[in-house]
Amino acid sequence: MKQIPNLFTLLNLIFGCIGIVFVLHSENISIYTSEEFTSSFNIPENLAAGALCIYAAALVDFLDGFVARFFKVSSEMGKQLDSLADVVSFGVAPGVIIFQLLRMSFMREENGLDVSTAWLLPAFIITAAAAYRLAKFNLSTSQQCSFSGVPTPAVGLLIASFPLILHYGSAVFNINSLLVNKWFLYTVVLLVSWLMVSSLPMLALKFKDFTVKNNLPRYILLALGIIAALVLHWLAVPIIFIAYILISLAFKNKPTT
Repeated sequence: MKQIPNLFTLLNLIFGCIGIVFVLHSENISIYTSEEFTSSFNIPENLAAGALCIYAAALVDFLDGFVARFFKVSSEMGKQLDSLADVVSFGVAPGVIIFQLLRMSFMREENGLDVSTAWLLPAFIITAAAAYRLAKFNLSTSQQCSFSGVPTPAVGLLIASFPLILHYGSAVFNINSLLVNKWFLYTVVLLVSWLMVSSLPMLALKFKDFTVKNNLPRYILLALGIIAALVLHWLAVPIIFIAYILISLAFKNKPTT
């Protein structure tokens, strides 16, 4: 029984690996003239499939903790294995997605196909920050009811939402053009990397009971998330990510279970 949660953790890792394979095979990108590209372009299905694999990894990542609590088994090995899987699924895979989106961004420019790889490598700052954040988490003994820095799965899901927003379409605030703007992507890389390695107090989403008093910020986030998902679909993910940070900071001095 004690190995069942580890099997879920390994499934998380496998989904992350499959996602990376999909993203790396996202070569069928339609290229238009710069004027046309600002309003019309195609996102390879493999890129969207890779992003969905990250969401599958996040679901399994949630379930392994649930299964461990259900069977009342936990181990130091399980903790280390979970972090190793998270580095791949929420560190490497999102880094590869940003790498591909940056490549697409440069394709919009004249001679963009000849861009130096050096301009694309900053994508993996996310990977490095994720690894650092997870190592710090493993050494910490105080991150049970709250986190120090934004959790790597949250960042992974944020980055994975970008190809899905592009693939399934969103005309809100001209977001499509923004998501393939290299300067926006560089800013996202620096911002989310800093959020992961920072010491900002972030809310843990685990419920120890279901009372409103002990879980008010969680219920607020849940309500906002449901409404945003119904109205904005995949665009809800960045909104929820921002709301998570703001709610965490707003309730940072209030005790929660």
